[in-house]
Amino acid sequence: MRLLTHNMLSSNIKGVSNGFPLRIEVEKVIEKEVDCNPDFLINMFAKIEWKALVDAARTMGYAELPEEAESSMLDSDEFLRKFHHALLELHLEEGALVCPETGRKFPVNKGIPNMLLHEDEV
Repeated sequence: MRLLTHNMLSSNIKGVSNGFPLRIEVEKVIEKEVDCNPDFLINMFAKIEWKALVDAARTMGYAELPEEAESSMLDSDEFLRKFHHALLELHLEEGALVCPETGRKFPVNKGIPNMLLHEDEV
């Protein structure tokens, strides 16, 4: 699961008012090289919750993103490379996503998060 996906997921358990961001528990991280598309990164920047991305990247062992970012940084090739790597090349292969409010763990197996809810959570 890419951090792009993580940045858009939240816990939809009944009664949860703040299910974002999901905390990551890492068992296995892999890196998959992807061609960099600056236009895609520029368009996605405004849609990304930056602090959630930075925290998730650090949990997965990548500490190269700045604490805060603004759109003027998109002019920097170095910033775009780091943003690209965190967003698209880091993959949570095995682990879990944890609801920040309830502590419910959603497993991630072979890079696929299982966000299905139990009957009592719907």
